[in-house]
Amino acid sequence: MNRALELAAQAAEKGEVPVGAVVVLDGREIGAGCNAPISGCDPTAHAEIRALRDAAARAGNYRLPGAALYVTLEPCTMCVGAIVHSRISRLVYGAVEPKAGAVESARRTLDEPHLNWDVTAVGGVLATRCSETISDFFSQRRAEIRRRRKQPSGKE
Repeated sequence: MNRALELAAQAAEKGEVPVGAVVVLDGREIGAGCNAPISGCDPTAHAEIRALRDAAARAGNYRLPGAALYVTLEPCTMCVGAIVHSRISRLVYGAVEPKAGAVESARRTLDEPHLNWDVTAVGGVLATRCSETISDFFSQRRAEIRRRRKQPSGKE
């Protein structure tokens, strides 16, 4: 999870929501990604998707059974779907996402009976650090917006 937090910091430096993800197989990192939908003009460029793409390319297979995905934030529905399709065996995440989380918060997608792959999910790993990373990012963003509103526009 510490590596995923490093990747989240890289996303924040680029103005992206700070989420990082790492795929681990047999004790070694085989994929990594951070959020990049804004900079990549790609609505699917979530950290999890980018980490899964990286891992699949390195493994030479779009299926990753036996692998674990570590992500700083509870995945959304799109990412949970990708996790199932990639055959990730274990999902480990930090902070919950009350508005869009699809593991335990807004939805419980992994519990749907029609899915053809079981993923073991563990939440709350380094939850405080992961949550603070997101909260600090949005606090800074709101403060920057307030500063801009207070600046004179230069128009008279």
